Amino acid sequence: MYRDKIVELEKWKNSNNRKPLIIRGARQVGKTWIMKEFGEKYYDNIAYINFDGNTRMNILFEKDFDLEKIIEGLKIESGVNIEQEKTLIILDEIQENPEALKALKYFYENANQYHIISAGSLLGVAMHQGTSFPVGKVDFMDLMPLSFFEFVEAIGEEQLAKLLKNNELDLIWVFNEKIKRLLKLYYYIGGMPEVVESYVQNKDLVEVRELQKKLLYAYEQDFSKHAPPNIVPRIRQLWNNIPTQLAKENKKFIYGLIREGARAREYEIALSWLIDCGLIYQISRVNNCKVPLSAYQDFSAFKLYLLDVGLLTAMAGVDAITLLEGNTIFNEFKGSLTEQYVICQLKQCTKLDIFYWSSDTGKAEIDIITQIGKNNIPIEVKSTENLQSKSLKSFVEKYKTKINVRTSMSDYRKDDWIINIPLWSIGKIEDIVKIS
Repeated sequence: MYRDKIVELEKWKNSNNRKPLIIRGARQVGKTWIMKEFGEKYYDNIAYINFDGNTRMNILFEKDFDLEKIIEGLKIESGVNIEQEKTLIILDEIQENPEALKALKYFYENANQYHIISAGSLLGVAMHQGTSFPVGKVDFMDLMPLSFFEFVEAIGEEQLAKLLKNNELDLIWVFNEKIKRLLKLYYYIGGMPEVVESYVQNKDLVEVRELQKKLLYAYEQDFSKHAPPNIVPRIRQLWNNIPTQLAKENKKFIYGLIREGARAREYEIALSWLIDCGLIYQISRVNNCKVPLSAYQDFSAFKLYLLDVGLLTAMAGVDAITLLEGNTIFNEFKGSLTEQYVICQLKQCTKLDIFYWSSDTGKAEIDIITQIGKNNIPIEVKSTENLQSKSLKSFVEKYKTKINVRTSMSDYRKDDWIINIPLWSIGKIEDIVKIS
């Protein structure tokens, strides 16, 4: 399995101002795997240390920040002779050792010749619990589930993945029927590495669903293990309510649908906890189309999406036949899955800030709006080949936006006022906008 983030890690290794790197991401997105894979490809050896339940490392880091002693301790713990520039030091589950997290500052300032990567599934949460964080002394990389491009490559379609990644639009259309089938498959399987690997090995969609359910159960166990006991019930309520909220025609998150009479202030901490864990994406509303979009956020209105489209199908109980064969009963929720997919691709393949727009009356809405270069770009999401874009057209007439995008099951095309980007290429939106 190949992850595109390997390229980003290679740039980090060769940077003149390299800092200790922290990989952020939800549980089971492949943080440990990518650190070890990178180390095996680009270093002579790896010194791997896992802080989860490791009392020896607690003692090592609590004494002081004598870096020579720490390096000696890491050598003994890992069983590897750590050589400057040649050894990758991996500090896994670093959120379990706040003193080790603090020590990254001193490695950057006084021993930058050592290459250090760390990761933690709940690092975002740990940072809010009194942890002294080395602000400005570390680099970050966010890791998410496999994108559609990575999924296509992982299941053995390397040449097709190459076409998609290279954005070869003049050839992609030739294979659009095959790509559509793979896209539906991705909606069901998603990009969680263990789930994708299972499908690659066994081609068993029943096993895929069982693994997804186990992952969802593991996340719920994490709520009880790591969150303050008084907010665990609210975390569960909010988490389990997301598929219901996305099934609505208006997907704005409404607390009153969690339970009758629920208020925002009751769920603020639970919401922050899920966001910090990397389990959900919060997409805020903007009420204008001026630059910068972030200045026009309406913080009281937002939508919530899961970190992975496959996990959404599992939580919603969508079966494989319904999804893969396009059952008409499924049409309404298919739009929600498509939005979920597009949000995930933009998060996985770009660093764009994502919002949505709706009119003050709520009668008109644009699914996604983002800024690329100097342009604010509205994006209308279509689950089928329906090319009607009434809401988008009225938005363009109101705000006079220069670049407008519809993403659908149709092939690439550029009209006078709109660019249609196939759903399978939406992760390349920045490149496509440049050439259109």
